[in-house]
Formats: sequence, structure tokens, C-alpha cells
Amino acid sequence: MNVGLTLGGIAVALAILWLNFRKWWKGNRDPKDLIPYGAGSALGSLSTICIGGALGWGASGVAGLLSSAGSTGVSKVTGTSGASSMPTGRMGVLTPEGAVVTCLVLVGVIALYKSSGKLDKRRIVGGFVTFAILGFLPGIASLLGWWPDAVNWLGATAVDVAKSGGDAL
Repeated sequence: MNVGLTLGGIAVALAILWLNFRKWWKGNRDPKDLIPYGAGSALGSLSTICIGGALGWGASGVAGLLSSAGSTGVSKVTGTSGASSMPTGRMGVLTPEGAVVTCLVLVGVIALYKSSGKLDKRRIVGGFVTFAILGFLPGIASLLGWWPDAVNWLGATAVDVAKSGGDAL
């Protein structure tokens, strides 16, 4: 997947991450308050490995659009280019079973979005945007390398249980 990722785009993603985390940190630090942002982040990060699918296209588009906007913003504010190109990488590959789990994550995030208030809807979108950008960075992709493996394992385990019942566990 050809993604035009720049320092400006990473700046936008980090700003969204910081703004979401800061509000939680200064608040009551209730873990459930992280669910909307975390749900969007989970979907955004998985989207970066959905090569050839709508989620992959969306993640790539978000990363490219916000990289362009972020680079322009950095340039306008500082007078120095923020368009320095960044390398991209991937966390891993989805198996067919992992792809089904990813679709179920999408359904869950959509359901959460539909039932959320205005602020939590923004947090869900913010999480998606943050990790649709950061998930393409080789270092972040390496740190999140366990995520596609976990999704693939969950899908494969569900298929095994469906085929052979409780003996698969």
C-alpha cells in the first residue's frame, strides 16, 4: 500500500492522541472512559493492514490527507517544511479468520458510534484517525505486531470451536 506519510501527519496524530489522553489523565482516570478512543484506535490500527479493502483504502486516505494538512500547518506556523517523508511499514497480515474478526470489530465500533453521545463519537473518530496514521510507521507497527496475531488467533480459535465444539479449547 502506497501511503504518503509525513512528519506533519504524524504531528496531527500525536496531537489527537495527546488531547484525548490528557483529558482522561486530568479527569477521574476511569478506564471505561478510554473505551471510545480505544475502539476507534483498534479499528484504525487494523485498517492499516487491510490491503485492498475499504478499511485499508480509508486508512491510507486519512493518512495521506492529514499528512498533507499537517505539513501545510507546520509550514504556515513555523516557516519550515513539515513535509519530510516518513517510511511506512505493516504490523502483519490478516488471515481469512482474522479478516472476519476485523469485520466484527468494525460492526462493534459502528454500533458503539451509533449509541454514543457527541463527545464520544469524536473520540471514536479521533482514535481511528490517530492509529490509521501511526499504524503505518514501522516502529509503531513493530510494537503492535502482536495485534494482528491476536486477531488471527481469535478467528482461528472461533472456527476450531465451531468445527469441533468445546474440545478445541
